[in-house]
Amino acid sequence: MSGKPALRKSQTDARASAFGDGAAGDRPSDDRSVAARLFAIVDAFTTPTAAASLTLTAIAERAGLPLSTTHRLVAEWVTWGGLTRQDDGRYALGLRLWEVGVQTPTARNLRTIALPYLEDLFEVSREHVHLAILDGHDALYLEKLSGHSPVRIISRVGGRLPLHSTGVGLVLLAYAPTDVIQAYLGASLQRFLPQTVTSPDELRRRLAGIRAQGIALMSEEMTAGSSSIAAPIRDRTGHVVAAVSTVTRTTAPAAPIDPTQELAVRVAAQGISRALGYRRASS
Repeated sequence: MSGKPALRKSQTDARASAFGDGAAGDRPSDDRSVAARLFAIVDAFTTPTAAASLTLTAIAERAGLPLSTTHRLVAEWVTWGGLTRQDDGRYALGLRLWEVGVQTPTARNLRTIALPYLEDLFEVSREHVHLAILDGHDALYLEKLSGHSPVRIISRVGGRLPLHSTGVGLVLLAYAPTDVIQAYLGASLQRFLPQTVTSPDELRRRLAGIRAQGIALMSEEMTAGSSSIAAPIRDRTGHVVAAVSTVTRTTAPAAPIDPTQELAVRVAAQGISRALGYRRASS
């Protein structure tokens, strides 16, 4: 014998409960680290679908954690500033997360370089202006400029939207690596509106057209009453690293895209690309 007294079952259960593991036999063992559980709290706001705010119970269900553990970890996030508790008791992502996120080299540098061109595009179009990058199988929005009475849309800075139903998303998908395109088109694609294209074959033809024309045009595929024009942004090596777009109000079904708006988007994309060091090869 070691001479050390054995822990009684009640002591063992109390220690496990303190770390959110619970008493033996109460539920399956969760062998995730404390850090993994903390990150699961934040992931709850994006998986399986994005949510602007969640109740404590919803966070626990999405994170796969006991309610008591969730309460403790959420309190840690709130203290740090990663989550905020709203007046109705629900929780939302806090500004501290955004402050940290925009410090990543890609997001910070790209947004800083692109912002003057986005502002010029906004002054010309007076419509929503977006800057987005490919992150996994989503379009991640780094910047959004809007006027006083623009068409209502659901995009937000730091938010994600599907690739096949947004202008910037189509551009990013069109220039993505082949394996990314194949994997995306091989999955089930959600139809948000009657005009949302979900057929893999039709999308392949559409992506080929975007690569050939250097522009993506779409209307009422994500939000009713809105149309989008998007163009690729290239880095010094010529790789497409982002997309810029405007989102305008759809004036009539199947109405043609305003050529001045298309030109403005192309000019903005070319300007940002040049600022990133891209130079078109001379013919």
